Amino acid sequence: MQQERQLHYGLIVRIYGDEKCFGPGIAQLLERVQVTHSLRQAAASMNMAYSKAWRIVKTAEETLGFKLLMSVTGGKGGGGAELTAEALNFLQRFREFESALRSYADEAFVEFFS
Repeated sequence: MQQERQLHYGLIVRIYGDEKCFGPGIAQLLERVQVTHSLRQAAASMNMAYSKAWRIVKTAEETLGFKLLMSVTGGKGGGGAELTAEALNFLQRFREFESALRSYADEAFVEFFS
């Protein structure tokens, strides 16, 4: 008698222009910038090199056509980074789109594999 295995699926949402420009990695990076106010700290918290984080952000900005981060110059409290209004809006829409796709995918998975 063969034991029945519990199946599950994986869904990764990515947005493309000419190349991949936005997905779960950059979304998480931007969410961490919101908390830390620093691209360097956000990247470090994900075990990502700062240069890679910078490159990912620049590629996304070029493809999307708007800035994701604005630099805050140093001073008494030091410098940092903030998400632009466009970045906040895009990030929110991305997470809502991702959620809607997961809801549909959950229903479809049950329909096709239960």
